[in-house]
Amino acid sequence: MDNRAEVREFLTSRRSRITPEQAGLPSGPRRRVPGLRRSEVAALADVSVEYYAKLERGNLAGVSPAVLEAVARALRLDDAERAHLLNLARAADGSDALTRPRRRRTKDQWKPHRSLQWTLDAITAGPAFVRNGRMDLLAANRLARAFYADVYADPHNQANLARFQFLDPSSRRFYPDWDVAADISVAILRTEAGRNPHDKDLHDLVGELSTRSDAFRTRWGAHDVRHHGTGTKRFRHQVVGDLTLAYEGLEMAAEPGLTLTVYTAEPGSPSEEGLRLLASWAATEEAASSAKPSATG
Repeated sequence: MDNRAEVREFLTSRRSRITPEQAGLPSGPRRRVPGLRRSEVAALADVSVEYYAKLERGNLAGVSPAVLEAVARALRLDDAERAHLLNLARAADGSDALTRPRRRRTKDQWKPHRSLQWTLDAITAGPAFVRNGRMDLLAANRLARAFYADVYADPHNQANLARFQFLDPSSRRFYPDWDVAADISVAILRTEAGRNPHDKDLHDLVGELSTRSDAFRTRWGAHDVRHHGTGTKRFRHQVVGDLTLAYEGLEMAAEPGLTLTVYTAEPGSPSEEGLRLLASWAATEEAASSAKPSATG
């Protein structure tokens, strides 16, 4: 991706969302742009207007960590946004060549270690799966395969949660809070683009979704990023109905760039009973599939 364009659009979008009141500045009359002026950000970051204008034109090469931190404070960046800015600066310097993870193989090339699959299979109370930053589902336990039955059902999704989100109509049912889920999906992809700007498969995915989905294209242009570690989501599964599940995302030390996610339900809740029903349905489906005669039998 074009680093200068990424930097320019990210900084401009962050500046436009901050009101003078939020920054502790007088609003003043005749403001022609939303948010802060460049001169105001420069003053808050204690750099010259000319220097900040250079940064916002996309030139982060050689910028010191102290200046980046000052700009992050001035723009009131959260942890995910600050990390994204630092990733963009490393890419501008070329220093990410040594620090970024090795280019991730495609999901067709990557296979989970037996011990990882054993670990996933040992988790029986909720869906557990491994994904990469492109949102490819790489490995899953039985309950996750049943949970994401809609994703796996259509081969056009290619077991990718972002394709399912924006290109598969059944996602509108699966995610009752569709707009929120869509925002999260795009923010995850945008974060990955900053962390691994040389990933051709990611470029191709973003290009495909931008071409085929107005909803994706609009969100991609917002330049929002996030750390997707923990939270609660609502789902509506085709078999067991409504589920409210908590999730924990764990970065995998042995496989940089991959995340192990586990969904669980509150003990004693209807959603916990829903997961039990889902597990029973998954076992039944698996048994029925195993009982089918092979094509060569």
